Amino acid sequence: MNIHEYQAKELFQSYGIPIKPFRLVTEVSGLAQAAVELGGETIVKAQVLSGGRGKAGGVKYAKTVDDAVRYGKEIFNLTIKGFPVEKIILTEAADIKKEFYAGFITNRNSKAVTLMLSKAGGMDIEDLALNAPEEILKVDFFAEDGADPDLYDSALKEIFERETHIAQARDILDKLYRLFLDKDCSLTEINPLSIVDDDTLMAIDAKMSFDDNALFAHPEIQALENPEESSQDEKDARDAGLSFVSLDGEIGCIVNGAGLAMATLDIIKLAGGEPANFLDVGGSSNPNKVLTALKIITRNPSVSAILINIFGGITRCDDIAKGLLMAREQIKMDLPLVIRLVGTNQDEGRALLEEAGLKAYDGLSESVDKVVKLAYSREENGGNQ
Repeated sequence: MNIHEYQAKELFQSYGIPIKPFRLVTEVSGLAQAAVELGGETIVKAQVLSGGRGKAGGVKYAKTVDDAVRYGKEIFNLTIKGFPVEKIILTEAADIKKEFYAGFITNRNSKAVTLMLSKAGGMDIEDLALNAPEEILKVDFFAEDGADPDLYDSALKEIFERETHIAQARDILDKLYRLFLDKDCSLTEINPLSIVDDDTLMAIDAKMSFDDNALFAHPEIQALENPEESSQDEKDARDAGLSFVSLDGEIGCIVNGAGLAMATLDIIKLAGGEPANFLDVGGSSNPNKVLTALKIITRNPSVSAILINIFGGITRCDDIAKGLLMAREQIKMDLPLVIRLVGTNQDEGRALLEEAGLKAYDGLSESVDKVVKLAYSREENGGNQ
């Protein structure tokens, strides 16, 4: 789960990480008052769950209150990467003398939290990592012991030239790491971390992402969820107890088990197809889950064929078949459908499908090849194959 900059800054503030005062504005009528309270000279920033705000015109420096109002009105009219701007923050302007990058991220390879530090703050960190990886220093922090003290000290001294800045950076990073652990983050980022005004380090921007699987333990974080982050399909799937992620392809996928789902997506791509979603009905045998899954997938106009790949263990194939038949009765099913159904009660499940004129396959590769062919050959789309 991602949150807005202003929400991340509130969390930073609660952990003692220095930030500039700011005001959240949700109406044009609030711009002038916010600018006055911050002294007139401000940075006006769109709050959208997307990067690239500056390049899209969503970040502007306002020298006066009138500038802040004018820029704020302009930004409220923007849509940035599909997100209409509905919130703005005005932040007290800073005299920035130098910019750095600092961030903690979950590193599954090292099984640690990795601190990333760079003198190239303010830049797109993904591009920097790709084109100039030597510009980013990395230090692994382990949950029990923290970082290797020598590596940590060495990294700080390489990035920050003066002892006073090294001490300030260490204090900020220690607090940022504690925040990362306490809230089960997958990312905390300060970009830029800047030397400002009276020669102090300060977080000028803030970005945070959280591990969705740990949100149950943090209701205060879950309460920060922004409705624009999830599509209606994802909300409906979550309400139904389905694991669902929207993708950009044309082949709808219904699978039981996350591992099988990922393998299925890989095989579809190997066969030349593009998955439209990741949908895992889980290990239960509730026919209503299949019905809900098909309702979600069939309303996606990009989907041109559907693959159902069930390897029944706890899941009973006859219940999956019942869910399919329920779906045929309740929703319009004019997309080609390929069904692979093996495992517990497969004979019973296949018998139910055959009575309804549907066929189930054994082989996964065979099923994937067929659905990929159907997805890109509209003339063959004649229903179940």
